[in-house]
Amino acid sequence: MSEIATTTIDLLRHGEPEGGRRYRGQIDDPLSDKGWGQMRDAVGEHCPWDRILSSSLSRCSAFAQELAARHQLPLELSDAFTEIGFGVWEGKTAQELIEQDPQRLYRFWDDPLNNTPPEAEALSDFHQRITGQWEQTLKQYTGSHLLIVGHAGMMRMILSHILGMPMDKMFRLQIPNAGISRIQVDHFEGGSLPRLLFHAGVLS
Repeated sequence: MSEIATTTIDLLRHGEPEGGRRYRGQIDDPLSDKGWGQMRDAVGEHCPWDRILSSSLSRCSAFAQELAARHQLPLELSDAFTEIGFGVWEGKTAQELIEQDPQRLYRFWDDPLNNTPPEAEALSDFHQRITGQWEQTLKQYTGSHLLIVGHAGMMRMILSHILGMPMDKMFRLQIPNAGISRIQVDHFEGGSLPRLLFHAGVLS
């Protein structure tokens, strides 16, 4: 590659699912009416993308399908971009977990790498899954402007990866419902340079 090519990727977290805030993981709850409104408001009538990619879980894929149909964009659904699996914690709120075993939850918050919830996906495995799909996407769609519709954990892992943060610190990143983060990647001979252009925003 003799010239610099630029790939722009917008990460969009799903809106509020039915059942409200909880450790949902890979439970396939749909969006609530509020969640649909959050995602539609975040995007508005903007459509700068060449293609949409989405987690296959319905709280992401349903809106991605609507948006792709509205703007006649190609859409790909990916199991690789689904949320981290929380094991026996899935479906439970933080308050419920505190009532059951507060120290276990506090240990997870302090050091998620070494305090995986029972039967959950290991953080190292999640890192490999998400960053592997991220790098594959960059190679496949170099020079494109993409929208990836996904999850808080997925976005935290990608952001910590491109910013060079330790993956066990990724939970320090706040990812609001329907928040958008834009990443620009400049590709050049021998490497690439990613930049976070904005975080937790909306298109305007």
